[in-house]
Parts: sequence; C-alpha cells; structure tokens
Amino acid sequence: MTQIRAMTERDVPSVSRLLGESWRRTYSPIIGAETTARISDDYHAPQKIAAELADDNKMSFVAERPDGSIAGYAMAEMDETGNVMLDRLHIDNSEFGTGLAADMLHAVLAAHSGIPSIALEVIEGNDRALAFYRKHGFEVVERRPSSHGAEGHASFIMRRPLPRA
Repeated sequence: MTQIRAMTERDVPSVSRLLGESWRRTYSPIIGAETTARISDDYHAPQKIAAELADDNKMSFVAERPDGSIAGYAMAEMDETGNVMLDRLHIDNSEFGTGLAADMLHAVLAAHSGIPSIALEVIEGNDRALAFYRKHGFEVVERRPSSHGAEGHASFIMRRPLPRA
C-alpha cells in the first residue's frame, strides 16, 4: 500500500525526476516541448527542490510505494498573509485513476485545516487538472497570464474553502 508522508532530503532526486516527467507529459502538447523542457529543467532541478524542502513556508509530501519508489508529490506554500497555495500535485502516470491524486490532495488539505481557503494555479489547456480540482470543490476565481514562465499562455486561479479545525 502506498504511504503518504512528509518529503525528506533523500526523496529529492526521485521527486525531481517525477516532476520532469509529469511536466513534459502534461504541458508539451499545451505550450510546446521546448518551452516545457526549459521551464521544467529550471523549476524542477534537484537543487531547487532541495531549497524548497528547506523553506519553512512550504510543506511537501510524497507518496511512497512499498518498494520505496515515489509515486506522487505535492507541495503547498503559505505566504506572509497566511494564504495557502497548492503549488504542485503530480503523480506517476501509472497511478492515474487509482485515487492517489485525491489522497495526496486530502493530505495537503488536512495539513492546512483551520486556514480559510487554499488556492492553486492551472495552465489553461490542462483540462484533466481543471476537472480533477473542480471535482474536489475548487472553483475558478481568476484568469490571468501564466506565472510559470509560459509566456503567452493563461492560467486559471482556483480556490476552495477549507473546513474549520
């Protein structure tokens, strides 16, 4: 059974690889393979993932299979005003349809109970993610230029209220 737990330093190489594969699979058809690779190589480099892991305002989770391999990754960040942004939620494509993404999302939501709401950003065209988040109570609250370095593309900001602790 896959276990969701806090990410550790030893997970960095596996998480970096998972993010790179997930981004290329998801965003190459939307923003082009070259742009996707450039963004992913920058944002998902092991040293950047390790720096994020050391940031006290960021909370990272992994889904670990019984064999020790990483099947999923999620990271949420709290800003200086107390707002929470789900920055990443990625699972290995072999886990599509298993409920793992929902389990990862619920782990993030539970870790932030008591916060009024959580937001996230989805690049326009990522219909799978939009449908997933809508299914889990998120609503589009804004459309704006993408902040992921995907110039010329729009993103949707989605938000969901969180239950009080």
